[in-house]
Amino acid sequence: MKLKKYKNDKTEAAQDYTREVNLIKVAILKSQSEAVRSINEQQLLLYYRIGKYISINSRTRNWGKGAVDAISKKLDNEMPGLKGFSARNLRNMRAFYEQWNMLDSQAISDIKDSTIVADTSAKNIKKNTLQIWQTHLPNLEFFRSNEFLNISFSHHTLILSKTKDIYERVFYIKLAAAEKLSHEELKKRIAADDYHHFSSLPNNFSQTLSPSEQAFRAINVFKDEYLLDFINVEELGMRDKLDMDEKVLEQAIIHNVKNFILSFGKDFTFVRNQYHLDAFGEDQYIDLLFFNRQLNCLVAVELKRGKFKTAYLGQLTGYLSILDEFERKSHENPSIGIILCKDMNKSFVDFVVKDYTKPIGVATYTTSKKMSDKLKKALPNIEDLKRLIENDDQ
Repeated sequence: MKLKKYKNDKTEAAQDYTREVNLIKVAILKSQSEAVRSINEQQLLLYYRIGKYISINSRTRNWGKGAVDAISKKLDNEMPGLKGFSARNLRNMRAFYEQWNMLDSQAISDIKDSTIVADTSAKNIKKNTLQIWQTHLPNLEFFRSNEFLNISFSHHTLILSKTKDIYERVFYIKLAAAEKLSHEELKKRIAADDYHHFSSLPNNFSQTLSPSEQAFRAINVFKDEYLLDFINVEELGMRDKLDMDEKVLEQAIIHNVKNFILSFGKDFTFVRNQYHLDAFGEDQYIDLLFFNRQLNCLVAVELKRGKFKTAYLGQLTGYLSILDEFERKSHENPSIGIILCKDMNKSFVDFVVKDYTKPIGVATYTTSKKMSDKLKKALPNIEDLKRLIENDDQ
């Protein structure tokens, strides 16, 4: 009996250690995460202050034309190994400040050289941030200081260099913060012109989804056009994209489902393709079925190779009815359907889709063979890639 009690005590102790170790691990990871955020925040604020100092002296004072280059060179000589303070990056800091100088409460006429050391703090940036955004961007909602401060300076620089409209810049800041996009992922999303494609797909979400918050979220989850740049029609042996039928497109997506989900958004989980619906003795198959965590609902995607037809709406409505009746869990929201076709008349689709009682949106897709000039410029030149590969082999 004593031996048995000893074993039980030992097991309980082991379980306690496991619990405590897990608690400590969570605390460590949380602290590390906060430290990373703090470092990034302090770096942004430093660059903002330096950008402010350079802006004031290069724009309104007597710095010569080559001052920024000379300062960068002198910094490099006096602080060997210092990174991030090239002449180009110093100019990026100036652009960063000049774009967002609305966050600076001091007028330029009051600035003294000492302000480069301790003028703008995280506390000042965060204080009354919502009021600052609303004053300068009156039509903007839900832009918070943590979104601005949580993305890197390289992200900010990319956004400033690739966009002109301030609302577009805010959109990509929010997107990069929410989805934790890498620099390359953000570059790709800007090249795909996500700003103009989100919230613009023809849909009936406002009439069919309640509460209105769910409809608002759905409208902002889906785009009106998706770039399926991982699908190369030439590799598929097709001379013309119109030769691609739904089955070929579906298989190409399945083989690249990770990239497809990235195109749709991070909150999508793939369920399966050709999802079997068996109700009332009728066999039906949904091309692609997903689950969206943010919307907490199933998302049925129907692929169509050609131009939109009204018959597609009836077909998808039937699928959604069966999903909601036989597949949807009690805690889930109503299923949403997306028709993904090659082309559509947006005004026409917007008009006819509103008469349907199930939440449906219609979007188009384009493949790697048809890209905008803006996107082509963002992609590497094939000859440059060949030279890189050859150099790596040497």
